[in-house]
Amino acid sequence: MTDALNKEKLVFDLIADEGMVLEPYQDSVDKLTIGVGRNLDDRGISKSEAMFMLANDIEIVEAELDARLGWWRGLPDDAQRALANMAFNMGVPCLLTFSLALGHLVNREFKQAADEFLRSRWAEQVGNRAIRVTDLIRNA
Repeated sequence: MTDALNKEKLVFDLIADEGMVLEPYQDSVDKLTIGVGRNLDDRGISKSEAMFMLANDIEIVEAELDARLGWWRGLPDDAQRALANMAFNMGVPCLLTFSLALGHLVNREFKQAADEFLRSRWAEQVGNRAIRVTDLIRNA
């Protein structure tokens, strides 16, 4: 007999019993669940798990921006951060609808780009975030 739990076998057992679902779902007792039986209603996630997911999401946003706006990497750091922040918030497809603002960014017209972003519904929806993010562009 050993005191050590065989975690590899337990992982195999739990995946077999719980399944692995990569989208949130309501379990058999109506708890919001994800992954291998993670009860989000009662357990949530830890700070380290949130930071791990954030790092992954930032990588996804960067890859999407690279694929759709190849020129964005040539912008000053603050303007890159602003675009990544907006893409994280609204998604790259929505960000692409800001054609006038993006055109100003391509032309390095940072004040005009910031003003254009601020004239949007997005700016109304996110309030102070829009001011802070567009200030990054304006001051690039």
